[in-house]
Amino acid sequence: MCKAPGKSGHAAGRIGPDGITLTQRGEGANTRFINNIATENQDYCDSLLVTEVFTPAGHWSSYPSHRHDEDDFPRISYLEETYYHRLNPGNGFGIQRVYADDGQLDETISVSDGDVVLVPRGHHPCGAPYGFEMYYLNVMAGPLRKWRFVPAPAVEHLMD
Repeated sequence: MCKAPGKSGHAAGRIGPDGITLTQRGEGANTRFINNIATENQDYCDSLLVTEVFTPAGHWSSYPSHRHDEDDFPRISYLEETYYHRLNPGNGFGIQRVYADDGQLDETISVSDGDVVLVPRGHHPCGAPYGFEMYYLNVMAGPLRKWRFVPAPAVEHLMD
């Protein structure tokens, strides 16, 4: 269940699976598959953005590294974020790094099946080692329900 404060009186409701289509994003070892559950183009809620991401073994996701931790729309939007990880097989592991440009935050986390990672700020790529498929429920919320991000300087050239 995903939730965040709201203000406009949307009724509680169940979303999906009708109208949700699995789409491919990226290519090569950056290929992953996305279910966009609650996007900025849908009028389900006031602040939530929700996706499911399926990352094949040996691939990366939430990559190129990016952040959305400033309120400077339309360049970037402020969105808090959590990742709820599941792995196949369940005894596997994945990697998530959370880091800021200023170096004040730099954590690389080994994630297990069922772990939740909070991204308070900074960039936040995930890696699924060979032999382990990674799924995560990605929940973002902020004062403006728009997903605008900036890439990490080291990977900015990959955005073209």
